Amino acid sequence: MRFFSYESKFSQLLLKLCYACYLNLLWFVCSIPIFTIGAATTALNYACLKIVRDEDSHVGAMFFRSFRQNFKQATVLWLIMLGAGLFLAGDAYVVYHLRQSSAGTMAVIWTLVLAIIIAAAVAYVIVLEYLFPLLASVENDNRSMLKNAFLIGTHYLFATILIFAVHFAMFFVVVAWFTPLIVFGEGLCALISAWLLDRILISVSGTPEDRAEEQTEEAP
Repeated sequence: MRFFSYESKFSQLLLKLCYACYLNLLWFVCSIPIFTIGAATTALNYACLKIVRDEDSHVGAMFFRSFRQNFKQATVLWLIMLGAGLFLAGDAYVVYHLRQSSAGTMAVIWTLVLAIIIAAAVAYVIVLEYLFPLLASVENDNRSMLKNAFLIGTHYLFATILIFAVHFAMFFVVVAWFTPLIVFGEGLCALISAWLLDRILISVSGTPEDRAEEQTEEAP
């Protein structure tokens, strides 16, 4: 019966899957206004990092505490990333159709421009992968957050590829194979990503993430 005991690895795995489902629901609900996606994603990453570090008591409370504390900065960064993403998508759409309708030298030029946009899109994805986990782990200004997210993502390229693969696999499975898996969705992706990023974030921040606890030590 030790297999089903609370301390068994099987029970701990089930518990973490339940946490992933619960956090996915919180993330989805808090992301509905769209402009709050940044704060919700930061809170999700914060809670998942705590789970990975076995500091997972009161997961919901940790989520909402991080949501409140990082709301302003996370929202600004999210709106920056949203605007940049829409700009890149619009440029890619226009340039792709210009390339399709061109020939000769102009086709070559538009192909080069499209290649530049694709390179920028790759850099964008790298920043997006690391920005909100980084925000959940360290304090810094917005410009430094964006720069460091890119530098860390390119330095730890293998982890970056794995995190992208996790999200892509989840998207593919939900859309093309087993839609009910959406109940885990971003929650499970963030939990796996937190496991991959834990040591990286500790190495770049110097200590495990504990900003939220320090900020909540207020006078009664």
